Amino acid sequence: MLVDTDILIWYLRGHRRAKNVIDRLPGFSISAVTYMEIAQGLRNQQEFRLWKHFLRERCVQQVPIDQNISAKAVFWIEEYSLSHHLRMADVLIAATADVHGLDLLTGNSTDYRFLPGISLKIFKATP
Repeated sequence: MLVDTDILIWYLRGHRRAKNVIDRLPGFSISAVTYMEIAQGLRNQQEFRLWKHFLRERCVQQVPIDQNISAKAVFWIEEYSLSHHLRMADVLIAATADVHGLDLLTGNSTDYRFLPGISLKIFKATP
């Protein structure tokens, strides 16, 4: 399972449903893009240490962007950026899930649902 950035932001902000979902996962991965998006939003070194502790404590695998992910992302950008407003961070996260055969857990299904072959698990923030 690859967890999208939005879910982790909700989790870190104390969102109860996001916490329940994350806490029930036996293990999960994140894209290097998600790592950078979260790190970029942290306000100080204490939050950064807590973020790194969270990742270590849960043995979260950070999946680097490699040549295969880049190639898939470039293909999808060429195919869908104009018609679906596909953004660079989203396409790299989706390509990471696709290349590694992982389900993508996201609350933003509209960012991904048009991508062929992508396996989405939808998180709903409200019941």
